[in-house]
Amino acid sequence: MTSQTDPTAVETLSFEQALAELEAIVQRLERGDVPLEQSIAIYGRGEALKARCDQLLKQAEVKIEQITLGADGSAQGSVPFQAG
Repeated sequence: MTSQTDPTAVETLSFEQALAELEAIVQRLERGDVPLEQSIAIYGRGEALKARCDQLLKQAEVKIEQITLGADGSAQGSVPFQAG
């Protein structure tokens, strides 16, 4: 797992890595056995991880839409992904 004090590392994580670390942070915070200062630090890391996951999901959505659209912009036998 990457260091919780290295915010630049978040930008290099894959979706799966960021999600796994985010899930671990949520579990730690839910247990409630983390000191306040550390809770604040890992909460900040969790926010950065969430943003990374959102960014990667949006990139995947764009790629899927590009794959499913023809040269004229019409759908190629499938419906473009609708987030929400």
